Amino acid sequence: MTRAFTNAAVSRAIEAEMPWADRDVPGTVYDALSRTAGKMGDRKAISFQILSDPRAKAETLTWTELLARTTQAANLFRSLNVGPDDVVAYLLPNCNEAAVVMLGGMTAGIVNPINPLLDVEQIAGILKETDAKVLVTLKGFPKTDVAQKAAEAAAFAPNVKTILEVDLLHYLTPPKSWLVPLIRPKVTARHHARVQDYTKAVAAQPADRLTFDHSGADRVAAYFHTGGTTGVPKVTQHKQEGMIYNGWLGHELIFDETDVLICPLPLFHVFACYPIMMSAIQAGSHVVFPTPAGYRGDGVFDNFWKLIERYGVTFLITVPTALSALMQRKVDADVSTLKTAISGSAPLPLELYRKFEESTGVQVAEGYGLTEATCLVSCNPFEGQKKVGSVGVPLPYTDVRILKCAEDGSITHECGTDEVGEICVSNPGVFEGSTYTEPGKNLGLYADRIYLRTGDLGRLDADGYLWITGRKKDLIIRGGHNIDPAEIEEALMGHPAVAVVGAIGQPDAVAGELPCAYVELVAGAHADPAELLDFCKDRIHERAAIPKYVEVLPELPKTAVGKVFKPDLRKLAIARIYGAALEGAGLPVSVAGVVDDKKLGLVAILKRHGDVDEAALSQLMDRFTRPWRWQDAPRG
Repeated sequence: MTRAFTNAAVSRAIEAEMPWADRDVPGTVYDALSRTAGKMGDRKAISFQILSDPRAKAETLTWTELLARTTQAANLFRSLNVGPDDVVAYLLPNCNEAAVVMLGGMTAGIVNPINPLLDVEQIAGILKETDAKVLVTLKGFPKTDVAQKAAEAAAFAPNVKTILEVDLLHYLTPPKSWLVPLIRPKVTARHHARVQDYTKAVAAQPADRLTFDHSGADRVAAYFHTGGTTGVPKVTQHKQEGMIYNGWLGHELIFDETDVLICPLPLFHVFACYPIMMSAIQAGSHVVFPTPAGYRGDGVFDNFWKLIERYGVTFLITVPTALSALMQRKVDADVSTLKTAISGSAPLPLELYRKFEESTGVQVAEGYGLTEATCLVSCNPFEGQKKVGSVGVPLPYTDVRILKCAEDGSITHECGTDEVGEICVSNPGVFEGSTYTEPGKNLGLYADRIYLRTGDLGRLDADGYLWITGRKKDLIIRGGHNIDPAEIEEALMGHPAVAVVGAIGQPDAVAGELPCAYVELVAGAHADPAELLDFCKDRIHERAAIPKYVEVLPELPKTAVGKVFKPDLRKLAIARIYGAALEGAGLPVSVAGVVDDKKLGLVAILKRHGDVDEAALSQLMDRFTRPWRWQDAPRG
């Protein structure tokens, strides 16, 4: 029975009942899975279908079956000499095997999910950084290069001793299942790892018991890479306690065994792995993963409403870019089972929130989490007031402080109500002092030794709602995907005419942000934006990081010590994008400027040039996440 999560007072009341350490929660994820299988073994646990057609074949595992397969996987990894401190990496699209490998890997040792969209160099870097002993990946399959990437990356990571190949063929039906063996791409291997068929290897293991002692003691059980566009990976480490905490929150406040969650998010990301999978494990909810590529899968958006009807989905797990795509399709199925959509990873535009509620009758609850905190930090109440634009109230046993800190983490000032500072977090998901595997990256990362400095700027209002106003760290967040601007800057700096580069995220109504770059040229040199864009395309690792816009300025704004002052570049981008949108809509409005508001961050100032259709203006501007106000309006 979940609690009515209505406001910040509910979170604090739950905390007042007892300390977190006294809660009757499982010691490990495997213990949690065993509990659920023991209580509701015949209920559905996870479903996967390789095609988006709502009538396509799906494989569903009950909780008893998921426990058995997890046990087999853990036993297999232990037979391959994976101990509690050894790493099992997986480079897989979504499928039932990915979920099983995640659970079995963290039971036998430390599991390391890797984004298959990364290039070979980055994958190899992560494999070496984590010293992975086993890599689970795909067998060659049409329309994907995952198997080839894995083989090439393993050649640069001699620590990988065994590669286990998952074949997706069994998810298909004739005639497609007949064709795949005929067109299966050949994988060229230059590594020295032993290659085994995952299905055959795991089937040889006992399913009714672990073949090794499974201690309930807390330990590091997962490595997740963050960022993803730099050559050197930054790897976070997660303990079982943080995973259990995420699952407990979901079970306590949101889900129960009658709920069905559709999760087209990847199982290499904390959002899908922790708030979703761990919550389902503790609540006994049913999770549906449609297609290997999730939202990016062929036909997923066109068939999405029918998939909700097929499975009787109650919770939609999403990100703003996916919601935007869904709102371009008519709701053409019975979605009356849907209770709420849960959105994270990037800010949610107000207009998108309104459109979704008008189309479905269901509200979106926006939340906030980060890889460094084993995910969950705050969420808008499901049954109480949702302050659109905020990321809700801190969850039980999560302490959020708004601070101003020195480089070493010492606190110089604690911010008051509505005062903007750095968001700092303490909860059971924060691994104090050891967030990153590389000790040097943890220096200065904590305020008062226990509060993780998130790098995000924000404020707490009088009702306890958290608002994110900007970022101290310089990431560009494109549709929930983190892009390091350093890679764009380094690529453009390779051009002989370029003297200085500043890469930022420009506003976008669909993706939230898109990468753009401002360039200052060497004195006397010449280069136009098209030339610079062509130059950097081949020098940037992934397509998502290629700038959508390049502009040459006479001089970039700089700080007193000569560093590019990016807030001024962001103001330029906001004015340009908002101005173009207003002109394109034919509204008699211009952008008079962009100011830094102490509560809201960067705010566009709009100027009237005649009678304005206020409804049309609001609909247009609310597609973006950054706020605006009229030139003559009082400051908030």
